[in-house]
Amino acid sequence: MKTILIVDDEPRTRRGIQKTLDAWSAGRHRIESAASGVEALEWLKSNPVHILITDVRMPEVDGLQMLETLSARGRLPVVIVISGYADFEYAKKSLQLGVFEYILKPLDKSLLIDAVQRALELDSGRDRIDAMEKLIDPKLLEVDRDEARYGAAIKDAISYIRAHLHEAISMKQVADSLHLNASYFSVLFKEQTGVTFSDYVTLRRLQKAKELLVTTGLPIWEIAEKVGYQTAKYFIKVFKENEGASPSQYRHQILDNEPSIQ
Repeated sequence: MKTILIVDDEPRTRRGIQKTLDAWSAGRHRIESAASGVEALEWLKSNPVHILITDVRMPEVDGLQMLETLSARGRLPVVIVISGYADFEYAKKSLQLGVFEYILKPLDKSLLIDAVQRALELDSGRDRIDAMEKLIDPKLLEVDRDEARYGAAIKDAISYIRAHLHEAISMKQVADSLHLNASYFSVLFKEQTGVTFSDYVTLRRLQKAKELLVTTGLPIWEIAEKVGYQTAKYFIKVFKENEGASPSQYRHQILDNEPSIQ
């Protein structure tokens, strides 16, 4: 369940927005409200929020000051700013702070709901990106980040491995494709990437397997084939040794913790 927080010091506006969103949400989302930036900042210390709808003109701490404080604490939620003033400076500062949408009062209900729906889609997209980033093995991430610094032969080798991941890949096979001696290629690969050829192929296969496990409903045996393992039994063994869980267990662990998309 996503949480939407409304921050506005005008009771009538605040209640109107909440009533509109409660009716639209029909219980799918948690709709909360705060009467000031100070109250909102205190509430946000102990409550996560996905969408923040805030007025800019408020006493003590205005909407933009509140966003600056939240930004200093960490990543902002998806923010929709509302204002009764067609003030270019407010709009400009909002964009600088990464605000998703800027809406003028009096609020049009259909425009508000459309903005909230699009904000929820953006938030869900963030969730997916975060989830996928967590799947990447740190060693593989390091190799990929440094790829621009590798020599042409190693870059070509990595491209070859990615293109033939569903096949049986041997070091001699890749070295031959590059017209290099296998022993020399082995030393060169480890020297530039920091991992052995065999370890890199395993990391790349497992990375692809993890992506397929959480983004598709493919059976384990088919995923094993798609990432180059001839038998599901051996794939499960390698996966468990590296990830501490079987492919099925891993799939359930990730999907059970993934935020729902409403």
